[in-house]
Amino acid sequence: MDRRKVYVLMVLWVLAHLSSPGLGLKALRRTTGGRRGSTGLTGEDANGVPLRRSKRGWMWNQFFLLEEYTGTDMQYVGKLHSDGDRGDGSTRYVLTGDGAGTLFKIDEKSGDIHATKRLDREEKAYYILHAKAVNRFTNEALEGESEFIIKIHDINDNEPKFTKDPYFARVPEMSDIGTSVIQVTATDADDATYGNSARVVYSILEGQPYFSVDPETGLIKTALPGMDREVKENYQVVIQAKDMAGQMGGLSGTTTVSIALSDVNDNPPRFTKTLYEFRVPESMELGSVVGVIRAMDADIGENAEMDYRITRSDGPGMFDVGTNRSTQEGVIVLRKPLDFERKRQYSLSIQVENVHINPRFFSVGPFKDEATIKIVVEDVDEPPVFERASYVMEVKEDAARNTIVGSVSALDPDDKNSLVRYTIDRRTDMDRVFNIHAGNGSVFILRELDREENPWHNISVIATEFTNPRQISRVPVYIRVLDVNDNAPTFATNYETFVCENAKANQRIQTISATDPDEPLAGHRFFFSLAQEAAGKANFSVRDNKDNTAWILTRRNSYNSLQKSIYHVPVVISDGDFPMQSSTNTLTIRVCTCDREGNMKLCNAEAFTARAGLSTGALVAILLCVIILLMIVVLFAALRRQRKKEPLIISKEDVRDNVVSYNDEGGGEEDTQAFDIGTLRNPEAIEESKQRRDIVPETFYPPIRRPVAPPTRDNNGDVRDFINQRLQDNDSDPTAPPYDSLATYAYEGNGSVAESLSSLESVTTEGDQDYNYLSEWGPRFKKLADMYGGDDSDRDS
Repeated sequence: MDRRKVYVLMVLWVLAHLSSPGLGLKALRRTTGGRRGSTGLTGEDANGVPLRRSKRGWMWNQFFLLEEYTGTDMQYVGKLHSDGDRGDGSTRYVLTGDGAGTLFKIDEKSGDIHATKRLDREEKAYYILHAKAVNRFTNEALEGESEFIIKIHDINDNEPKFTKDPYFARVPEMSDIGTSVIQVTATDADDATYGNSARVVYSILEGQPYFSVDPETGLIKTALPGMDREVKENYQVVIQAKDMAGQMGGLSGTTTVSIALSDVNDNPPRFTKTLYEFRVPESMELGSVVGVIRAMDADIGENAEMDYRITRSDGPGMFDVGTNRSTQEGVIVLRKPLDFERKRQYSLSIQVENVHINPRFFSVGPFKDEATIKIVVEDVDEPPVFERASYVMEVKEDAARNTIVGSVSALDPDDKNSLVRYTIDRRTDMDRVFNIHAGNGSVFILRELDREENPWHNISVIATEFTNPRQISRVPVYIRVLDVNDNAPTFATNYETFVCENAKANQRIQTISATDPDEPLAGHRFFFSLAQEAAGKANFSVRDNKDNTAWILTRRNSYNSLQKSIYHVPVVISDGDFPMQSSTNTLTIRVCTCDREGNMKLCNAEAFTARAGLSTGALVAILLCVIILLMIVVLFAALRRQRKKEPLIISKEDVRDNVVSYNDEGGGEEDTQAFDIGTLRNPEAIEESKQRRDIVPETFYPPIRRPVAPPTRDNNGDVRDFINQRLQDNDSDPTAPPYDSLATYAYEGNGSVAESLSSLESVTTEGDQDYNYLSEWGPRFKKLADMYGGDDSDRDS
């Protein structure tokens, strides 16, 4: 073994001692001999054959480094060495990979590797690096690049931590020993594969003797039987997790577990008293609450829900009891009216029972309780009570005044038995048809009755105590008016009957029936006949059909509307009741012209008037109304026609720039005094700033002049110049109204090619005018040609 081999073995020995004990040799090994690739004799084998060995390059393994190094110097990792390193300083060692140059540094000359910082295995468990040896001067690789790993050895530097803090759990009360509550879990960031640094053991610090914890799984269980929620509901349990399998020197962490006992139905309901007493007035309304009772139950929620029921009562059906689900109270309700004079006290037995019963706790029961309820009825001053809830009475419609229809009766239910006074509520008998005897309650008639007008009368009778007028009661009284045959039958409708002029004898022209407002018990039976006074000279006859109808028949062959257009037939109708009633009804028959089939074609005016039902007086009145309306319309139109329009200019002298309309014909062409003709002939002669004559001028504001376009002609201005001039005058007028106004001018203009057709500029002598050309204008101007185109002798004549 040469010198270099011994040196490598020494390095490996040092690395082995720097690593954890008992892990074996896990370091970088370097075995060297002569030159790489050469062989040398090392001895002979058993057969005498010479043995040769080859030189090997680097052979890498792993480096180990402890985490959380606390020394002041950099932590030594190991040493690299190459066979090509002759020790003359020409070899340079290079390190690359995870943390090279930052976490790990190498001495380029010696190959020593050091860790520059404290390392944490929980952050990174190992580092992969690459090493090579190069010539310092030529930068040529002396050895090929090789990979090695630096593993970080774990130390116990992390305490166990629970996944939650705190924990919350519930377990039913009265649970058996060993009932699982909740499992807690703690984790340790240390290496679980190395030693006991991450081996956690659970223990309980607080919460004994009620609970226990499994040291391996962290499962919390009940340790004490019969834990009662009503005694203690909440528990605080502190659990510890310790690494190093719980040995001395291990790190630990704690958590708090809040455990609440959930309720079970292990308590029966109990009344606080065995006897309850309530006092109620006898006037209490049905459905009112008599009293409220409550049983106490130490449980909560649905385990405390209760039902109340009546098990015994000396007044069956008088009371009922229900449960108020929000308060779990028993509510006693009145179901029948109370009467102090009849029964003054009631006794009930009410039982309460849990709704949800747990069979596990039957032995604790029974889960029910019972109490006695005493209800005392108090006397109150009650109003009179009628014998009946309502009364029905009957009376004939022909009953005389002061006839007694019936009677009502009311008594004071109190022990004092006060007298009662009766009256009729006049709001139900506005016409005062009935009255009542104040002492005995007899109802009698004050006015005559008519069943056909009102067959029923609904009144209200009031009963009042004499001793206490505030105590009153009412009862409805229905009075039926019985029918008496006091109405005669009449026609069922207003018949419109006609007879044809060509009618035959014994021909039916109308079927009539009758109506009667009376209602006999056996029904109506009407009899029809012709009035006795018309039987001798009758033109028509009445045939009774015995079925409450009758036919109207003709008694001769023909009728003449010119001789008589309307016939009045008196028909007597009588009923079959007692006493018999009859009436005479007149049937109007018109005589009309008919066709061969008997269809009416024409009736005279008198017949139509009669049919319409309008008398002569009515027609005259209508005609007078129409005439009066026409007169009013004519008068109104005349008044409107006489209204005069107010002239635009009040002053007759101010004719500037205005057109005045006259309704008279005027004096013709020679009449030049009506208005200033020169104004229209020469508008330029008008003063530029002439003021209005109808109002006082104001000179405080200088006139505003508009630029006027230059005239296109040298002579008189045209229409445009005229309008511009007028517009300028109006704008410069300080007395003009502030609102917009319309100015109208009658100006023909100057220089018309067709010359003026107006007679204003015509000469004054007619002899200079030649109107013969009018005859050449056609027939439309013939009238003018005749008037002006003749000779002077014709015009003079």
